[in-house]
Amino acid sequence: MPKESFFKNRVRSVGFAFRGAWLLLKTEASIQIQFALAIIVTIAGIYYEISTIEWIIQIFAVVLVMGIEGLNTAVEKISDYVQPEFDLKIGFIKDIAAGAVLFVSIGAAIIGLIIYLPKIF
Repeated sequence: MPKESFFKNRVRSVGFAFRGAWLLLKTEASIQIQFALAIIVTIAGIYYEISTIEWIIQIFAVVLVMGIEGLNTAVEKISDYVQPEFDLKIGFIKDIAAGAVLFVSIGAAIIGLIIYLPKIF
């Protein structure tokens, strides 16, 4: 079997990544909520004419939350696959992954407050 070229392999990998992003948006309520919030803060950023630095920080916060949420979903799915029955150790692992989402979500909310509270009030 001939070895696939580096370029074809990269293109295929990006295709898998887009498929994964689409599956997250299509099937996971938490990502759908995060995506809706991303649209809302994007509209708010346009309305309040936030600075370039504020855009960079806002975009970073949004993609960080969505990325960690995607990893949390992957941890949950693989945990359920490995151990479909209730298991305290699996529950511990899932709680840790959810805790990571909580950390970045709190950070993102604080960033949003820092950016928008002075503009609103």
